[in-house]
Amino acid sequence: MTQVKATNIHWHEGDLSRTDRWNALKAKGATIWFTGLSGSGKSTVASAVEQVLVQRGVNAYRLDGDNIRHGLNKNLGFSAEDRAENIRRIGEVAKLFADAGVLALTSFISPYVRDRDLCRKMHVDSGLPFIEVFVDTPLEECEKRDPKGLYKKARAGEIKGFTGIDDPYEAPAHAELVLKTAGRPIDDCVREVLDFLENKGLTA
Repeated sequence: MTQVKATNIHWHEGDLSRTDRWNALKAKGATIWFTGLSGSGKSTVASAVEQVLVQRGVNAYRLDGDNIRHGLNKNLGFSAEDRAENIRRIGEVAKLFADAGVLALTSFISPYVRDRDLCRKMHVDSGLPFIEVFVDTPLEECEKRDPKGLYKKARAGEIKGFTGIDDPYEAPAHAELVLKTAGRPIDDCVREVLDFLENKGLTA
Protein backbone atom coordinates (compact mmCIF):
# COMPACT_ATOMS: atom_id res chain seq x y z
CA MET A 1 0.00 0.00 0.00
CA THR A 2 1.39 3.38 -1.03
CA GLN A 3 1.77 5.75 1.89
CA VAL A 4 0.06 9.12 1.57
CA LYS A 5 2.57 11.75 2.67
CA ALA A 6 0.93 14.93 1.42
CA THR A 7 -1.04 16.96 3.94
CA ASN A 8 -3.51 19.84 3.69
CA ILE A 9 -4.62 18.89 0.18
CA HIS A 10 -8.16 19.07 -1.19
CA TRP A 11 -9.68 17.71 -4.39
CA HIS A 12 -10.78 20.50 -6.75
CA GLU A 13 -13.58 19.43 -9.09
CA GLY A 14 -13.24 22.29 -11.54
CA ASP A 15 -16.08 23.70 -13.67
CA LEU A 16 -16.11 21.17 -16.51
CA SER A 17 -17.72 17.78 -16.07
CA ARG A 18 -16.37 14.66 -17.77
CA THR A 19 -19.60 14.34 -19.75
CA ASP A 20 -19.38 17.93 -20.97
CA ARG A 21 -15.73 17.43 -21.94
CA TRP A 22 -16.38 14.21 -23.82
CA ASN A 23 -19.41 15.63 -25.60
CA ALA A 24 -17.56 18.77 -26.63
CA LEU A 25 -14.57 16.77 -27.89
CA LYS A 26 -16.76 14.00 -29.36
CA ALA A 27 -14.52 11.57 -27.50
CA LYS A 28 -14.76 8.63 -25.15
CA GLY A 29 -12.00 7.74 -22.72
CA ALA A 30 -10.90 4.30 -21.57
CA THR A 31 -7.79 2.38 -20.64
CA ILE A 32 -6.86 -0.66 -22.69
CA TRP A 33 -4.33 -2.58 -20.61
CA PHE A 34 -2.13 -4.96 -22.62
CA THR A 35 -0.42 -7.51 -20.35
CA GLY A 36 1.76 -10.51 -21.15
CA LEU A 37 5.27 -11.86 -21.10
CA SER A 38 8.23 -9.99 -22.55
CA GLY A 39 8.22 -10.70 -26.27
CA SER A 40 4.53 -11.59 -26.33
CA GLY A 41 3.74 -8.78 -28.77
CA LYS A 42 2.13 -6.27 -26.38
CA SER A 43 3.98 -3.21 -27.62
CA THR A 44 3.82 -4.25 -31.27
CA VAL A 45 0.06 -4.71 -31.21
CA ALA A 46 -0.59 -1.63 -29.06
CA SER A 47 1.55 0.54 -31.34
CA ALA A 48 -0.25 -0.67 -34.45
CA VAL A 49 -3.67 -0.20 -32.83
CA GLU A 50 -2.70 3.32 -31.79
CA GLN A 51 -1.69 4.18 -35.34
CA VAL A 52 -4.96 2.95 -36.85
CA LEU A 53 -7.07 4.68 -34.21
CA VAL A 54 -5.36 8.04 -34.69
CA GLN A 55 -5.63 7.72 -38.47
CA ARG A 56 -9.38 7.22 -37.95
CA GLY A 57 -9.56 10.39 -35.88
CA VAL A 58 -9.78 8.66 -32.49
CA ASN A 59 -7.69 10.28 -29.78
CA ALA A 60 -5.42 7.47 -28.57
CA TYR A 61 -2.04 7.42 -26.83
CA ARG A 62 0.28 4.52 -26.06
CA LEU A 63 2.05 4.25 -22.71
CA ASP A 64 4.89 1.74 -23.09
CA GLY A 65 6.70 0.02 -20.23
CA ASP A 66 10.27 0.72 -21.36
CA ASN A 67 9.45 4.27 -22.44
CA ILE A 68 7.91 5.15 -19.08
CA ARG A 69 11.05 3.93 -17.31
CA HIS A 70 13.07 6.53 -19.22
CA GLY A 71 11.20 9.35 -17.49
CA LEU A 72 8.32 9.10 -15.03
CA ASN A 73 9.53 5.84 -13.49
CA LYS A 74 13.27 6.08 -14.06
CA ASN A 75 13.85 5.91 -10.29
CA LEU A 76 12.29 2.43 -10.05
CA GLY A 77 14.01 -0.92 -10.43
CA PHE A 78 12.57 -4.42 -10.82
CA SER A 79 12.05 -5.56 -7.24
CA ALA A 80 8.51 -6.65 -6.37
CA GLU A 81 7.98 -3.36 -4.55
CA ASP A 82 9.28 -1.24 -7.42
CA ARG A 83 7.25 -3.21 -9.95
CA ALA A 84 4.12 -2.60 -7.90
CA GLU A 85 4.85 1.14 -7.73
CA ASN A 86 5.63 1.19 -11.45
CA ILE A 87 2.21 -0.23 -12.26
CA ARG A 88 0.40 1.94 -9.69
CA ARG A 89 1.86 5.09 -11.21
CA ILE A 90 1.00 4.12 -14.76
CA GLY A 91 -2.49 3.14 -13.65
CA GLU A 92 -2.97 6.65 -12.28
CA VAL A 93 -1.57 8.25 -15.45
CA ALA A 94 -3.75 6.07 -17.69
CA LYS A 95 -6.77 7.04 -15.60
CA LEU A 96 -6.03 10.74 -16.22
CA PHE A 97 -5.75 10.12 -19.96
CA ALA A 98 -9.03 8.21 -19.95
CA ASP A 99 -10.75 10.93 -17.94
CA ALA A 100 -9.59 13.44 -20.57
CA GLY A 101 -11.35 11.43 -23.28
CA VAL A 102 -8.31 9.59 -24.61
CA LEU A 103 -8.01 5.87 -25.28
CA ALA A 104 -4.93 5.05 -23.20
CA LEU A 105 -3.15 1.96 -24.55
CA THR A 106 -0.77 0.61 -21.95
CA SER A 107 1.71 -2.16 -22.73
CA PHE A 108 3.30 -3.46 -19.53
CA ILE A 109 4.26 -6.97 -18.49
CA SER A 110 2.48 -6.18 -15.20
CA PRO A 111 3.02 -9.75 -13.97
CA TYR A 112 1.06 -9.67 -10.71
CA VAL A 113 -2.72 -9.96 -10.49
CA ARG A 114 -2.96 -7.69 -7.43
CA ASP A 115 -1.27 -4.80 -9.24
CA ARG A 116 -3.49 -5.09 -12.31
CA ASP A 117 -6.55 -5.40 -10.10
CA LEU A 118 -5.55 -2.21 -8.30
CA CYS A 119 -5.45 -0.38 -11.64
CA ARG A 120 -8.82 -1.81 -12.57
CA LYS A 121 -10.29 -0.72 -9.24
CA MET A 122 -9.03 2.85 -9.55
CA HIS A 123 -10.76 3.08 -12.94
CA VAL A 124 -13.98 1.43 -11.79
CA ASP A 125 -14.13 3.69 -8.73
CA SER A 126 -13.83 6.68 -11.08
CA GLY A 127 -16.48 5.40 -13.49
CA LEU A 128 -14.00 4.80 -16.30
CA PRO A 129 -13.77 1.74 -18.59
CA PHE A 130 -10.82 -0.57 -17.99
CA ILE A 131 -10.22 -3.26 -20.59
CA GLU A 132 -7.62 -5.92 -19.85
CA VAL A 133 -6.09 -7.52 -22.94
CA PHE A 134 -4.11 -10.66 -22.14
CA VAL A 135 -1.55 -11.15 -24.90
CA ASP A 136 -1.42 -14.90 -24.42
CA THR A 137 1.83 -16.00 -26.05
CA PRO A 138 3.58 -19.16 -24.77
CA LEU A 139 6.94 -18.71 -23.06
CA GLU A 140 8.60 -20.88 -25.71
CA GLU A 141 7.42 -18.54 -28.46
CA CYS A 142 8.50 -15.45 -26.50
CA GLU A 143 11.95 -16.96 -25.98
CA LYS A 144 12.18 -17.78 -29.66
CA ARG A 145 11.40 -14.19 -30.55
CA ASP A 146 13.51 -12.62 -27.77
CA PRO A 147 13.61 -9.22 -29.54
CA LYS A 148 15.75 -7.56 -26.86
CA GLY A 149 17.94 -10.57 -26.03
CA LEU A 150 16.63 -10.56 -22.47
CA TYR A 151 15.69 -14.23 -22.25
CA LYS A 152 19.16 -15.20 -23.36
CA LYS A 153 20.65 -13.03 -20.62
CA ALA A 154 18.20 -14.40 -18.03
CA ARG A 155 18.99 -18.00 -18.95
CA ALA A 156 22.69 -17.17 -18.61
CA GLY A 157 22.11 -15.74 -15.14
CA GLU A 158 22.91 -12.20 -16.21
CA ILE A 159 19.42 -10.94 -15.28
CA LYS A 160 17.83 -11.93 -11.98
CA GLY A 161 14.10 -11.91 -11.25
CA PHE A 162 13.14 -12.04 -14.92
CA THR A 163 9.44 -12.68 -15.48
CA GLY A 164 8.77 -16.14 -16.85
CA ILE A 165 12.21 -17.47 -15.91
CA ASP A 166 12.87 -16.96 -12.20
CA ASP A 167 9.94 -14.68 -11.40
CA PRO A 168 6.29 -15.61 -11.97
CA TYR A 169 3.79 -14.25 -14.44
CA GLU A 170 0.24 -14.45 -13.09
CA ALA A 171 -2.06 -14.72 -16.08
CA PRO A 172 -5.42 -12.92 -15.95
CA ALA A 173 -8.36 -15.17 -15.18
CA HIS A 174 -11.02 -12.79 -16.47
CA ALA A 175 -9.45 -10.58 -19.13
CA GLU A 176 -11.94 -8.82 -21.38
CA LEU A 177 -9.94 -9.96 -24.40
CA VAL A 178 -7.47 -12.84 -24.77
CA LEU A 179 -5.22 -12.22 -27.74
CA LYS A 180 -3.19 -15.14 -29.09
CA THR A 181 -0.33 -13.91 -31.26
CA ALA A 182 1.68 -17.09 -31.94
CA GLY A 183 1.58 -18.00 -35.62
CA ARG A 184 -0.73 -15.09 -36.50
CA PRO A 185 -0.05 -12.06 -38.69
CA ILE A 186 0.09 -8.83 -36.72
CA ASP A 187 -2.74 -7.43 -38.84
CA ASP A 188 -5.10 -10.16 -37.58
CA CYS A 189 -4.30 -9.32 -33.96
CA VAL A 190 -4.77 -5.60 -34.56
CA ARG A 191 -8.10 -6.20 -36.28
CA GLU A 192 -9.30 -8.32 -33.36
CA VAL A 193 -8.54 -5.51 -30.90
CA LEU A 194 -10.13 -2.85 -33.10
CA ASP A 195 -13.26 -4.95 -33.60
CA PHE A 196 -13.53 -5.43 -29.84
CA LEU A 197 -13.21 -1.69 -29.16
CA GLU A 198 -15.74 -0.89 -31.87
CA ASN A 199 -18.22 -3.36 -30.38
CA LYS A 200 -17.78 -1.62 -27.03
CA GLY A 201 -18.64 1.70 -28.65
CA LEU A 202 -15.24 3.24 -27.91
CA THR A 203 -14.17 4.16 -31.45
CA ALA A 204 -17.31 5.90 -32.70
